[in-house]
Amino acid sequence: MMELKKADASAHRRIRRLYKEAFPREERAPYFFLKWRAKQDRADFFSLNAAGEWVGMAYVLRKGDLAYLFYLAIDRQKRGQGFGTQAIEALKKRYQGARFFLALEMLDQGADNYAQRVRRHDFYLHCGLVDLPYRIKEANVVFDIMGTGGKVEPEEYKALVDEWMGFRRRLIDMRIIKD
Repeated sequence: MMELKKADASAHRRIRRLYKEAFPREERAPYFFLKWRAKQDRADFFSLNAAGEWVGMAYVLRKGDLAYLFYLAIDRQKRGQGFGTQAIEALKKRYQGARFFLALEMLDQGADNYAQRVRRHDFYLHCGLVDLPYRIKEANVVFDIMGTGGKVEPEEYKALVDEWMGFRRRLIDMRIIKD
């Protein structure tokens, strides 16, 4: 059974290490900013635990009925044991009734890690997420979107990100792109 625990000081050392390992530099927000916004109740920062053991992290932006899984990572030694599926199920339950969505690398056949992208997409399909009709541009990276509960409109995404980023929003291009 996956437990979503609010990340505290004792979990942040492990979470920070995992965060830097799991996400490329161009996809990472400054870690201090993630912690600060969670402390201000503008996001949920979770330490993921299963059977009393730490297995990973999740970070969710929320506004109204939107819940954007901004980051999810399972510790390298725990991958392939079902913890990712358990985490998604626990998050979907936590945000039940919300439009729960996430961004993932585009299914670009020319990408060096295309096979990994397909596996990740298939994993989220297996977890009950569906492809949503838009893409998200965050800084210089464009992502596909998957979710449950309905599509997310560009204005809603903008309001969510504006609230999370504050005045820094003007510094980074983050928006939904219509195909």
